[in-house]
Amino acid sequence: MILRNIKKIGLMIAYVMVVYFVFPDDAYAMHIMEGFLPFNWAAFWWIVMIPFVAAGVFSIKKTVAQHPNLKMLLGMAGAFAFVLSALKIPSVTGSCSHPTGVGLGAILFGPAAMTVLGMIVLIFQALLLAHGGITTLGANTFSMGIVGPFVSYGIYRGLKRMGAPQWFSIFMAATLGDLMTYVTTSIQLGLAFPAASGGVTAAILKFMSIFAFTQIPLAISEGLLTVMVFNILMAYSQKELQVLRAFTGNAISSIKRGVKA
Repeated sequence: MILRNIKKIGLMIAYVMVVYFVFPDDAYAMHIMEGFLPFNWAAFWWIVMIPFVAAGVFSIKKTVAQHPNLKMLLGMAGAFAFVLSALKIPSVTGSCSHPTGVGLGAILFGPAAMTVLGMIVLIFQALLLAHGGITTLGANTFSMGIVGPFVSYGIYRGLKRMGAPQWFSIFMAATLGDLMTYVTTSIQLGLAFPAASGGVTAAILKFMSIFAFTQIPLAISEGLLTVMVFNILMAYSQKELQVLRAFTGNAISSIKRGVKA
């Protein structure tokens, strides 16, 4: 059992290192860059973001107050999102795609909490990595920190209610949450920069097609990696998982059976 978990941790590290060293660092990131959006759209997404962040702060405070021992797990969810979303993988036309990592935290702590963690991740990336921006923080948080987590959590809960295996629910939640982040970003860019021929719809489809070639396999990879992370958490953090709303002892057992199968 211990050897199996060590192998899984090794695979995770290898995945991150290969992506980091194989792909160049000078590609432009998928987060909408600083100053790219017109002022009215940048302000609009900031206004839309604020209520979700406020709800997320309340959710995190409640969770930490009731279960102080979950602070480490909460920090791990944020770190997971930071590392994955900082990986820049070139797409066509000189742009690039990247994983988001928000599905993990959304399943564990709910989508509202992940909104705050996502915003914090984006702030650090904008200030330290020139990845995204402050004026576009509202738009980037809405796509990666709001839509992504809410889609992931909704898919996870929906599949569980339908009786799907836990591992499959986690995989689909992380995969579709990643994809919907990019669909949302494409919509944001299409609204701000409608095409001369075809208008907003044509622009949205163009932006979606730019990232489709790399984002679909990336989303699948993120889904698989998220399942691997949950297996590691089961080995070392079962007590923490069992106090979270998303998990019970039966749920933990079902992940083990699903992965072995």
